[in-house]
Amino acid sequence: MATQQSDLQAIAAVKVGASRQVAIPKKIHDRLGLRAGDYLEIAVEDDRIILTPKALVDRRIAEGLADFKAGRTLGPFHTAREAMRALRARKR
Repeated sequence: MATQQSDLQAIAAVKVGASRQVAIPKKIHDRLGLRAGDYLEIAVEDDRIILTPKALVDRRIAEGLADFKAGRTLGPFHTAREAMRALRARKR
């Protein structure tokens, strides 16, 4: 398979399924740190399909709410300095 982009490092041939689904090869999936439920932006550039991992705000909000419900919180803080101190202390 020829490519015009010299920065492509992982190339694989995949089959389009009956319902237009495409499986991302494990090496590429792992390299990008993708997880089930992640979103990909899809674009067409010339005759190529470009998939770009995207973090949607709704998902991050849901993760934050889950952390809050599970008690994984710090604070409240009255200043940014207090918050930074608590984060540094927790890191140790």
